[in-house]
Amino acid sequence: MYCNKENVNILTSLLLRHRVKHAVVCPGSRNAAIVHNLNETHQIECHPVTDERSAGFYALGLSLSCDFQPVAVCVTSGTALLNLAPAVAEAHYRHIPLIIISADRPPQWIDQLDGQTLPQTDALGRFVAKSVSLPEPTTDEERWYCARMINEAMLETVKNGGRPVHINVPITEPLFQFDVAELPDFTPVSYAEADGFGTLYQWLLSLIGLTRKAMVVIGQTHCLPDYCGIEEGISNLQKVAVVVNESLSHPIDGICHVDEALCAIEGREEEYFPNMIIYVGDTVVSKRLRKFLRRSRAKETWVVTPDGELHDVTMSATHVLKATPEEFIKNMPVVDSHVKHDRSFVARWNELLADSARKSMLYEPPYSQMATVKYFEEQLEDMDYYYHVHYANSSAVRLANIFADHYVYCNRGVNGIEGSLSTAAGHSLGTDGKVFCVIGDLSFFYDQNAMWNKCLRGNLRILLLNNGGGSIFRTLPGLSESPVAEPMVAAQHATTAQGICTQNDIGYLKASTMLDMQLGVVRLLTAETTRPMLLEVFTDGEIDAQVVQEFYDWNLP
Repeated sequence: MYCNKENVNILTSLLLRHRVKHAVVCPGSRNAAIVHNLNETHQIECHPVTDERSAGFYALGLSLSCDFQPVAVCVTSGTALLNLAPAVAEAHYRHIPLIIISADRPPQWIDQLDGQTLPQTDALGRFVAKSVSLPEPTTDEERWYCARMINEAMLETVKNGGRPVHINVPITEPLFQFDVAELPDFTPVSYAEADGFGTLYQWLLSLIGLTRKAMVVIGQTHCLPDYCGIEEGISNLQKVAVVVNESLSHPIDGICHVDEALCAIEGREEEYFPNMIIYVGDTVVSKRLRKFLRRSRAKETWVVTPDGELHDVTMSATHVLKATPEEFIKNMPVVDSHVKHDRSFVARWNELLADSARKSMLYEPPYSQMATVKYFEEQLEDMDYYYHVHYANSSAVRLANIFADHYVYCNRGVNGIEGSLSTAAGHSLGTDGKVFCVIGDLSFFYDQNAMWNKCLRGNLRILLLNNGGGSIFRTLPGLSESPVAEPMVAAQHATTAQGICTQNDIGYLKASTMLDMQLGVVRLLTAETTRPMLLEVFTDGEIDAQVVQEFYDWNLP
């Protein structure tokens, strides 16, 4: 029987799944549940050592004896952990993969003059490759989080020649209840580096053949001047998998309009669930897509990251592959006919995505921010000069994913509203091509000092969408019931950019009707100037929110 502490049981399960064979265990009451579990498995050999400083070196020697396999060393709370520092430092410089497991008091009692309490997380500093402190989970999401942190730590033991890691385990009293019959089943995440790709891809394609319903999700990537090889790799993937992307990634015959597709299948998503996911690149904007991927509970999920870190957007990661998106896609081989897959699954998705693309093309929104972005993108397609397009966060970038049929720059790393305009302005200084920035009012006024620069030239063009507040907040269910929704949350205002443009020698245009907007967009795209130009489009926030909702509710004729 195992202990009744969920974080300890999840840890024990994953140590087994990661094939840990040895643990050096030290005395103590707070770590008793961990020691009990390790011994109860009968698959991990426990070696008792009383002195923690000596125990660390025992673990180091055990790792040497078994070809540098990871070895755990488990201590109780308080200064016991600090006594491991000499051995951990030695392991750090010799690339020996020790797993330091420290029991801890609940976080609310740290630094409160309770017994054996000190801040244990990060206590070993830079001598460990990863330090995590596990929650005491009560929900499925917290259990996933606990397992994910253990997997992250375990992955670090095999990178860069092997390194020590620290797993801190807070445990609440009572400490000694051992009545759980079985350990939970959590998937270990394996690690691979793209070295030659050949064998790796054959394994990957065989997994696609086994799972049969594969989906490749391409998140934000860098914009490369040369896409040679990308299209061929994507084409090879599309023969056996559904490939979805957004405007923040490499163009793949246009964007996939995945938000529209997921709205169209609401209530019957299960028919479209993949059972294998390959996630390439960084963030995706679509919250619907993230929720869809998590609900699918795919059996196999490969996360392709340039740093080899685990970024588990899907909550189902099974493998981490260290490779850039470009490396991964370009090296995808021509798929042999023997790789079996569910052709109806791919065909059904491709039909859904094609209908969603037609919907974005055919829908004619009334005067609004949506109408403005659609008209801007349609006219931009006809321009024969070199250009770059930045979209600010929130509503602006979501409209880009509906209408922008080209690569979109966006500060999507942490999704902040600050700095979008300054980023576009900085970009304009380093290129002779035109740089456009489509931006909402709050983002613009927050970053208005981007305009306070005499070095700016006429290649910077700004499309300012001003509806008197943060329009994204008007789409959040239930928020309108609060009396502070408009004045405080959505930051309602009556500010315009005209004065800012005047004082900074920026060409200023404004529009309050469909015709004025269309004329302004054409002028923004075609006028020749030596200083930046801005078109401020005034719309009604309530109408903007209604138009977006009507778009998603609208069905193809």
